[in-house]
Amino acid sequence: MNSLIIYAHPNPASFSAALKSEIEKALEAKGDQVKVRDLYALNFNCVLSGADLSGIYSGNIPEDIKVEQDIISWADNIILIYPIWWTGLPAIVKGYIDRVFTYGFAYKVGENGVEGLLKGKKAYLITPHGTPKEYYEPSGMLNSLTQTQDEGIFEFSGIETGKHFYFPMMGTDQSQREEYLKEVNAFFKK
Repeated sequence: MNSLIIYAHPNPASFSAALKSEIEKALEAKGDQVKVRDLYALNFNCVLSGADLSGIYSGNIPEDIKVEQDIISWADNIILIYPIWWTGLPAIVKGYIDRVFTYGFAYKVGENGVEGLLKGKKAYLITPHGTPKEYYEPSGMLNSLTQTQDEGIFEFSGIETGKHFYFPMMGTDQSQREEYLKEVNAFFKK
């Protein structure tokens, strides 16, 4: 399998970085071909510009967008690792989606309505967050996050969502974090 990890966290010593390393090891151990796109290390331009839109609509896709689209086309599995900040995607991830998951690449509108063009791929989301589970679950926030991210982005684009790991971090100790790492390792090894 071809597995793409799209990773975004500005701190290389973050728990998100530990998750990335653990998942990468697990995928390689089972024989997957793995590519990692570290959006901060790439200094990915997350601002969708007028020039980008003109290029996309005229078929002259900017080179940095085309590189990412080619990598997504290569992937069978797309694993996204990023923290939830203010109940949403970090700006660099949102900008990645805005610039790369474009009309004509990720979706189109035809006679039967919207059609996702990235069928046959699976997405797995791993999103540590600071807000306690006791707040997110009863408030409906986890459901909202699932609707806007899993369904509103990936399923809209034709990608099946395999699993979304929500990892509440507030109040966790090292043993709880190690349990999270074991959980993703076991999941991605199979």
